[in-house]
Amino acid sequence: MNTRCRAVVVPLLLIAALASAPAQEIDRGSNGAIDCTHLVGWVAGGISSRRLAHLVEQHGIAFVPGEPLERQLQSVGAEPVLLTRLRKEHAALGTSTTLCPAAVISAAALVHQKRYEAAQPAFRALLREDQNNAALHFASGSIFIHQNAWDDALEEFSQAARLMPGLAETHSRLSYLFYHSGDVDNALAEARTALSLDPGNPEAYKFLGLALADSGQYEAALHALSEALASEPDDAEIYYDLGSTLRDKGDLPGAVSAYRRAIQLNPNYWQAHNNLGLGLQDEHKLDEAIFEYRTAEKIAPNEPAIRSNLGASYCEKEDYNAAVSEFTELFRQYPDWQSGHGCLAKAFMSKGDYSSAISQLRLAVVHNPTGAAEHRVLGQALLLTHDDAAAARELEIAVALNPDSAPAHHYLAVAWSNIHKYDLALKENREALRLDPSADNHYYLAICLIKLGRNDEALAELDTAARIDPGQSLYRARKEELQKLMRVESR
Repeated sequence: MNTRCRAVVVPLLLIAALASAPAQEIDRGSNGAIDCTHLVGWVAGGISSRRLAHLVEQHGIAFVPGEPLERQLQSVGAEPVLLTRLRKEHAALGTSTTLCPAAVISAAALVHQKRYEAAQPAFRALLREDQNNAALHFASGSIFIHQNAWDDALEEFSQAARLMPGLAETHSRLSYLFYHSGDVDNALAEARTALSLDPGNPEAYKFLGLALADSGQYEAALHALSEALASEPDDAEIYYDLGSTLRDKGDLPGAVSAYRRAIQLNPNYWQAHNNLGLGLQDEHKLDEAIFEYRTAEKIAPNEPAIRSNLGASYCEKEDYNAAVSEFTELFRQYPDWQSGHGCLAKAFMSKGDYSSAISQLRLAVVHNPTGAAEHRVLGQALLLTHDDAAAARELEIAVALNPDSAPAHHYLAVAWSNIHKYDLALKENREALRLDPSADNHYYLAICLIKLGRNDEALAELDTAARIDPGQSLYRARKEELQKLMRVESR
């Protein structure tokens, strides 16, 4: 559950009503014990075997386990900690083994095999026969999350919460869904509701940590994730979330360490390999980053984000042939993929292929029409091809979108100067200098003033440039040249 998406937000009052409903038993079996269908539904829904073992210990079971049932549970992903707990219950209940309904086991096995497209209709069929079964709604909602069907997932977990408001995991999943919708307040409220029902619940702490990190409360988020790890010390996903929080906080070594631990616990965790690559790239360890992206790609060859990151790392390494290869294949497979056009344009420009670069930069602008940087870089590329009028149009947009960009003002000044609109160029040069009083910007302002015949002002700017950067011979040379010209003109 690491992909950020949007979900339709359920009104706060509905969730508050669910959370405040009288706590019911978290089971549906006889004598207040957990029946087999609920247990399997929760396994399929991703509740950890450690947590389920605790629930079994608390509430007991309404079936008699044995080897045939153990084989059924193993086929749906139950881990030894749960099976061991069930054997203890077996000793207390007797020897007549019960089997779970075959349809429930079959549906849950499809989830365990990650065959979500087949699993969803199987659970829908089960729900038609038992529409008030909270665990089946819980499992169905979890499948919808795997399918990125966020609206449907929210509906299923809301139903599960209505039917069984006393299960902490249902509220933690609602927290997760609100987190993905960008509704931090509801995400925090649901996570805290889960913790009020089960104060040590690791999943609730994990999603509380995600919501806190999303709101910039990094220290509180790290504390929540540490609490989650205290209960689930071998949970790779928690280490992954810890790494992402540390990376957002700016602690790159800590993030890299957390991602490595996630991979140690789950070597096939492609998201952790990918994010480890991002952390290493942030540390400018490009060869190590590329290795992690390649590893992630072997595990998940059809994930476009991996190839995009790989191409970006090659671009940063200035291995432009490899960058072109990666991005060309990425856009062939995913024509609507939005990121990477700028990197591919940079690669083309390094080869002198300005036409292809400009085509990529235009796509970058299409995908992000309000991106000041995209318009600015397109304008710079158009200047290189001497299409000064088109460059001026793009750079005007860049300046309008980000008036505080000194480079945008500078390049717009160049465009105006190239088409002999020196008054407009002067205005942009002064803005660039105001934002960045560098020697170069004093120099460019001086050149514009010379073109306008304002030599005394230009001489003062050249003098300032030479004083700021005395090692730059160009400034002194232009100053001496202008002084000679002014002496000739004064005769």
